Amino acid sequence: MSNAIANWWRSQQFKSALKRGNMQVARKLLQEIQKSGAKFSWLEKLFRDKLQLESYSQQDKREVANLSFKLTEALQQLDNFNTEVAFEKQDNFLFQPDAEFINFVSKAFKLIEHDDNKLQSTSLDERIFDDFEARLVEYIKEEFSRIPDNKLKIKIEDALEDINSLKSGQDPDYRFSLTPHVYFMKYFLENVYCIYLAWFLIYKAGLLPNKINILDIAAGPGTVAYSLALFLQSTSGFFDIPQMHISYYSLEKQDAFQFRGLQFWRRYIESRKTPVNAYFRFVTDDIFTWNSQSSNIPKDFFDFITVSHCFFNTPVKSLQANNIYKQIFATRLKPQGYVLLILQDKKLFKAYDAYQVEDQEQEKKLVNKFLAELGLELVWYKYLTSTGSRTPYSAVEFAKFAKEKLHNQLYMSSMIQKYLGHKYEKHYIVDDYVILAKKS
Repeated sequence: MSNAIANWWRSQQFKSALKRGNMQVARKLLQEIQKSGAKFSWLEKLFRDKLQLESYSQQDKREVANLSFKLTEALQQLDNFNTEVAFEKQDNFLFQPDAEFINFVSKAFKLIEHDDNKLQSTSLDERIFDDFEARLVEYIKEEFSRIPDNKLKIKIEDALEDINSLKSGQDPDYRFSLTPHVYFMKYFLENVYCIYLAWFLIYKAGLLPNKINILDIAAGPGTVAYSLALFLQSTSGFFDIPQMHISYYSLEKQDAFQFRGLQFWRRYIESRKTPVNAYFRFVTDDIFTWNSQSSNIPKDFFDFITVSHCFFNTPVKSLQANNIYKQIFATRLKPQGYVLLILQDKKLFKAYDAYQVEDQEQEKKLVNKFLAELGLELVWYKYLTSTGSRTPYSAVEFAKFAKEKLHNQLYMSSMIQKYLGHKYEKHYIVDDYVILAKKS
């Protein structure tokens, strides 16, 4: 049989094999055609190209699989290395307490440790707080100047009536346009003062990281963030702060509080020579309608979750809020994270129908009982007091004490006298429990 006839015959068999779907025979015949030196037909070329692509594809798959295995192995080694480094150098991510700075703050605030849990403070760091107060007053005056006098008076009265419901044991609505401004005048400076001391105690204990994620529940205008920023400012001249980053999540029902807090932050904090590197995330939500499933607050993310003064007077609201707090602590706090609670002394004792006296054992029992209801266990607590006494002073006694011993609010006093009708000077006062806890 001539070569031409043989080649033609192989090509016919090749076509027949393809039609039958017998790829093994077709592949064998293609090899024979190639060996014979005959030119490929268009169909044979197409089949050859198909086989080459399949071969390349198989090689690619093997190469991808091989690279994937190597990548997984490398990532595992890197993960193990990072875990070891994090474990060995964990302290490098925490501020190391500076003895000179701690001594300075103790003297500036005239701190006296009366016992393991009672800390008296009657003064402050004037270079930080006086300037902060002056700028706050300046901000409020500018805000008031935009409102006609007749409307301003009515708006202030509405906001003041709402906030003053606290005195009668009611929970304010915080719904009026000037409620944030009245809060700034009446409570903000003292609350910043208290939480500044809380951050100082955390720093002193060696628990303050230089990269910190904070969830502030019922955040108001961001008191917790301001107090941390002022604390960090006060370290100037003592040591260089390492690269600091704060991720601050504000969970607050009233968007007006969040807006005014951020507005003043931009005016004051970000105008500093060394502004705090802070990322703000605002979650405007009512804790009483908070839903763990739908919430966009990240899980197992926060180094600190704070609740400052947001504990309710009525038993029903208190129970409901505590149950929600408990859920948030359980799901949003890092395994090694902390909960910082700021609770006014009267509320702690009133919640358990107890009287505040110089009884440390009773105090500890109430603190532990309070934490157990929140699914927490105690790390430590301090009763911060201006007077140095657990037993309350009478109004007359305290007024005399404040005038003689406490630092007055130099700039805010005239504001509250002019706009809120107060007859007296306002002072920096503290009477709160600072409680540091962790998940039980």
